[in-house]
Amino acid sequence: MRKLKATYGRGKYRVEACYLETGRGIVMCLVGGDRPHVGALALAIPRPSLKDPSKLSSSTSVLTLMGHKEDEIVKPVAEKLAKELNQPVVVVAGLHIDEASEEDIKRLKRGSFKVAERVLRRLRGDLRDVT
Repeated sequence: MRKLKATYGRGKYRVEACYLETGRGIVMCLVGGDRPHVGALALAIPRPSLKDPSKLSSSTSVLTLMGHKEDEIVKPVAEKLAKELNQPVVVVAGLHIDEASEEDIKRLKRGSFKVAERVLRRLRGDLRDVT
């Protein structure tokens, strides 16, 4: 099993990714902010695209805890990983800042996408930093 950890951002905007490759699928956890937790999860299963069967797409299911917005993070991250790695992927996320502003939420979302990209780059052997 391959395991990776990566972070992006500082202070309350720090997002941590934990990646586990099981050999039959991938699990990624994205946590951060003031109170990491479980807010949503997505399962993406790669399949041929309906528009162009020569390309990969995915079928994705999402579960979100009431009042949480992490579904906006887990779905695109799970789909990207499933398509690029051609494996089933589960992404779990929980990011929280007390009394978050719209800007706080945008920064945590952006950090989540950046740290997921950082993990993908490491998997590809590209060790350049993601800014």
